[in-house]
Amino acid sequence: MKTILETKNICKKYQGQPVIEDINVKLHEGELVGLLGMSGSGKSTLFNVISGLLIPEDGHVYLDEAEITGRTGIISYMQQKDLLLPHKTVIDNVSLPLILQGVKRNQARSQAEKLLPLFGLEGTGEKYPAQLSGGMRQRAALLRTHLFGSHVTLLDEPFSALDALTKRKMHQWYLELMSQLKMSTLFITHDIDEAILLSDRIYIMTGIPGRIEHELIINEDKPRHLEFNTTVSFVNYKKQILEWLHL
Repeated sequence: MKTILETKNICKKYQGQPVIEDINVKLHEGELVGLLGMSGSGKSTLFNVISGLLIPEDGHVYLDEAEITGRTGIISYMQQKDLLLPHKTVIDNVSLPLILQGVKRNQARSQAEKLLPLFGLEGTGEKYPAQLSGGMRQRAALLRTHLFGSHVTLLDEPFSALDALTKRKMHQWYLELMSQLKMSTLFITHDIDEAILLSDRIYIMTGIPGRIEHELIINEDKPRHLEFNTTVSFVNYKKQILEWLHL
């Protein structure tokens, strides 16, 4: 399986104190990999390093074997809040990455509009974020992230603000979207059930400074139906994670 994103020995300090230390992760083509850990273990710091927003004291980030350490605008990154601009319509929000890349406004809007149906946003182009449900706002934020142009996407707790039913629908939709667009995703979550349901592999990050202490491979076909939550396999995966997190 082709490795498309890799970090090697990433170390990052804040005010002289180590936040993450010796972090090595890999993302293979077409994979969805979860990153689980307690608050404060450095998960978001790692994403900021991978995306180029922070420069590590040590270590390197590679995309398709080319080093991208400290370079922004290469990896698509959606942070925890959707950060949609309230005064702009949906179409102007989602086309913003194209405009920043130098595409003319009308062309950017046209390009983004073609993708609205694929992201479940047909008919919402001229609406404002306040007129959308939580799930629709997340879809818009994901489309905007996708239009940054990378085949690798970082998602920081993308579904945490949604109610249980909406979250479940978004899970199934996102797996289908990944398949259609040939995306690979690394995502942060605090929800163990969500990580098991969505991930091909899960990294467990613990300690201060944060380190990757464990890796769990989820050997289950996808998409995983709701009944999977009640299987012996699911319970065993969850027990293992809880043990590693000392919960």
